[in-house]
Amino acid sequence: MADNNDFPPEEIWDEYVWERFLQQQDRNTEKYFQLLEKYMDDPDRDDIIAEEMGWDVFATAYDDQEEVEDFLTEATELLSGESGEDEEDYENEFEEFTQSPVYEDTLRLHRWVNTLFDKRADLRENPEAIRFATRSAVCGAKLAAALCGTEHSEIGMTIAYLKRALKSANDSLEAAQKLADAGHLDRRRANHARRLIFRIRDRIVDYMREYRVKWRQRHDR
Repeated sequence: MADNNDFPPEEIWDEYVWERFLQQQDRNTEKYFQLLEKYMDDPDRDDIIAEEMGWDVFATAYDDQEEVEDFLTEATELLSGESGEDEEDYENEFEEFTQSPVYEDTLRLHRWVNTLFDKRADLRENPEAIRFATRSAVCGAKLAAALCGTEHSEIGMTIAYLKRALKSANDSLEAAQKLADAGHLDRRRANHARRLIFRIRDRIVDYMREYRVKWRQRHDR
């Protein structure tokens, strides 16, 4: 968990604070799995991992830490739709997202990549092909995380996820280009992949612009 001084709960979180938080959670997750692998067979595994991660498993009073965690939990629930009072809003937002052009584009790209792998067994072990497929899938997942919130969702978090979706789209585009440069994708397939990814990227950029305007309006900035 982030240090209280780094992520004060009373602060209005913009996209940059959320990005710092998400990056820190990425590092924490990576560290946790490394420790889990290292101490998997140790009978004191849980205590060792807790100490290495800086968790106080015996604490009974959380004071400021509890306040920060409650703040983050509430914001995450609002975005994910897990909060009961926003369940109907979330379902409406999810239905709207699945009918959106960007969702259709991500599905189209996903189906196209799967078809390519079905026809080209030689690509299944190619590092750039695997990167192309995984980053395309991650792009869709980050878009869903960003756009399936409610009207009460943290806009800063939405933009941070959109930025991650954009990065995944760029990574996917780079991998597709490397496959084309190496002769693993013919011109027709490479051009089709580029068109799909560019269209997704353009839509993401448009969403980022819209949500930045909303953030400024909501917080009078």
